[in-house]
Amino acid sequence: MTDDPDGFRRESRDRWERAAAGWAAQRPVVQAALQGVSAWLVEAIDPQPGHRVLELAAGPGDTGLLAAELIAPGGTLISTDGAEAMVDAARARAAELGVENVEFAAMDAEWIDLPTADVDGVLCRFGYMLLADPAAALRETRRVLRPGGRVALAAWTDPADNPWASVPMAELVRMGAADPPDPAQPGMFAFRDRARIEGLLREAGFTEVQVDQLDITLRYDDLDAWWDTQLDLSTGLRTAVGALAPAQRDELRDAIDPRLAEHVRDDGSVALPGRTHVAAASA
Repeated sequence: MTDDPDGFRRESRDRWERAAAGWAAQRPVVQAALQGVSAWLVEAIDPQPGHRVLELAAGPGDTGLLAAELIAPGGTLISTDGAEAMVDAARARAAELGVENVEFAAMDAEWIDLPTADVDGVLCRFGYMLLADPAAALRETRRVLRPGGRVALAAWTDPADNPWASVPMAELVRMGAADPPDPAQPGMFAFRDRARIEGLLREAGFTEVQVDQLDITLRYDDLDAWWDTQLDLSTGLRTAVGALAPAQRDELRDAIDPRLAEHVRDDGSVALPGRTHVAAASA
C-alpha cells in the first residue's frame, strides 16, 4: 500500500480523468496490441449466457465488451472505472459496437458497490497494480464473486521486458527530470513479480490460482507515432516532458531513439516488444 493512500487515490483519479481522451484516441493501437491479452482474460472466466460479469478499471472497455457478446442472451456486463471520463469512453465504444447488455458505473475497485456474491466473473486488465491498496481490491473482488466464480487479471512484467514504456522514464530519470519509480509503490510495474500476484490472490481467499505470461507486439508507423501515442496515454510522461525546455526535449528524444533503434524496420515502421502476466483464480 502507498504511504498516503487517500492522497494517492485523489491524484490517481485526476490523472485518469485527464488521460481518458488520449486513451479513447489511441484505443485502436492499444487494443490491436492487447487483443490476445483480452481474449485470454475473457476465456479464463468462462463466460456463459446469463452470467453477470464485472470489469474493473475498464478504461475504454474493450476487454469487457468481448465478454458481453458471450454472456448474451440474458447476461449483463457491468463496466466500471474510477474515472468518469473513462466510463464515458467505454459507453461510447459500446454504442459504436451496438452492445446493449452492459451497465456503466464510476466505481472504485477497492470499494465495489455491489452486493456480496453478485457476479459470476471479474475482469481487470492492468488495473490492480495501479491501486493504492490492491489487497483490499482483491478481497472486494472475492466478496462480490459467487462461489466458483472466476477472476482474471493482467499486469506488466519487468520494465526490461517492456521498453516501449520503460525507456522514456529511464531517460527522464537519467536527466534528473524524474524520480526513479519505487517498485514498492503502486505503478505500472508494481506486479512485476509473479509471486506477488499469486500471494495476493491466495491471501484474498482465491483458489486454483494460475499465472502465465504473454508476449505482445506494439506496432507504429514510426518512432514519432510511438512517441505521440505515449504522450496521449501517460499523463505522467506528458507532464514531465512538458516541464522540459525545448533543448531538453530534443536531448530526451536523442537519447531514447537509439535505444529503440533495433525495433525499427527498413521501412521506418516500429514493432516494440512487451510482456505481461495474466492470472486467473476461482472464488
